[in-house]
Amino acid sequence: MRIVDLRARTVAIPTNAKLRHSTGVHPGYFMRTIIEIVTDEGIVGLGEVGGGDQRGALLKLKPRVIGLDPFHLEVIKLKVLRSIYYMSNARLYAAIEMACLDIQGKAIGRPVSDLLGGRLRDEIPFIAYLFWRYDRPGGGDDTRAEDMAELCEQLTETLGVSAMKLKAGVLAPEEEVRVLELCRDRLGPDYRLRIDPNGVWSVPTAVRMGRRLEAVAPEYYEDPAWGLTGNAAVREQVRLPIATNMYPARFDDLAPGIRLGAVDVVLTDIHYWEGPRGVKELAAVCRTFGLGVAMHSGCEFGIELAAMLHTASTVPEMTTAGDAHYHYLEDDVIAGGLMRYVDGSIAVPTGPGLGVELDPEKMDKYERYFEQHGDYYARFHVDERRPDWYPSVGGV
Repeated sequence: MRIVDLRARTVAIPTNAKLRHSTGVHPGYFMRTIIEIVTDEGIVGLGEVGGGDQRGALLKLKPRVIGLDPFHLEVIKLKVLRSIYYMSNARLYAAIEMACLDIQGKAIGRPVSDLLGGRLRDEIPFIAYLFWRYDRPGGGDDTRAEDMAELCEQLTETLGVSAMKLKAGVLAPEEEVRVLELCRDRLGPDYRLRIDPNGVWSVPTAVRMGRRLEAVAPEYYEDPAWGLTGNAAVREQVRLPIATNMYPARFDDLAPGIRLGAVDVVLTDIHYWEGPRGVKELAAVCRTFGLGVAMHSGCEFGIELAAMLHTASTVPEMTTAGDAHYHYLEDDVIAGGLMRYVDGSIAVPTGPGLGVELDPEKMDKYERYFEQHGDYYARFHVDERRPDWYPSVGGV
């Protein structure tokens, strides 16, 4: 079997609000580049990657994979990810690996989870991911902690989840910590709480907020300050588990992060950690050094969500609820539309391959939507309500 073609299309799907974060705003839609890898046997594998319009970058890599066997992922990784350091991009390789695993599963009639060691669970629990919103359903903006606590209660009821995470670094740190305090009061002692300021708080602020958070006992405190040393400094001074999807977020930084004692929990991400197989390698290292593992979300659509589900189902230690932006999406490009939450979980597709297929009409529709609205990564996630605003690190 040989790869004979790689096709890439960028699509955008509306969300039910504009989502704020420490570096700007998702302006009412998410974008993904969808790839199809075609073999000489007519099998088509699906992959997905974020970060804006990636068509040009992927097409530059196309000549490196044409003619290769999609089962030979080590060769593909060397040619795509390792051969020229200034073109090295784990996100792009991960999308290609995803598609090749989809091909492999389809070729042998088995789900991707079987290629990764076999599933240990049939569904994966997810959180209520809370973002401060502009233009929320029903109108208005989120401006105070009570708004986030109400959103958490709503998602807990509609999705059936039993954990949350606040995307912080937007309002005053004290107001954001108050969200977790309200959620603890309203949802009880067993509800799992998380907060993630994406590293923009200064170490003194992160320590001060962390000591206040000790009273509500969050499951973990994610990227409270900037860099490996920032996380390590906070970890030394607060009695909370420190988690990350930023430092470390690649294999080059994993050993230094472990030596510094930067974190207690590493959030796996298919794109940061070089595909589903890379996530398995990361989990093995975390197991060796006694670090916890959880699952990060990157505004994924159904193809990547399927890959996340397959991967998470095979990691023994991944027992906490995963992150997902998915409940903000209005639709999906996969056949059958959005995957369903049942009692806070989404079922692992049963295959073969990733177990999902594209809906051609939806792909056409949301490709047109992208062309109409454009690549907001090229606009640096601009906040149209504050046109002169720009992100800063350690300013609070």
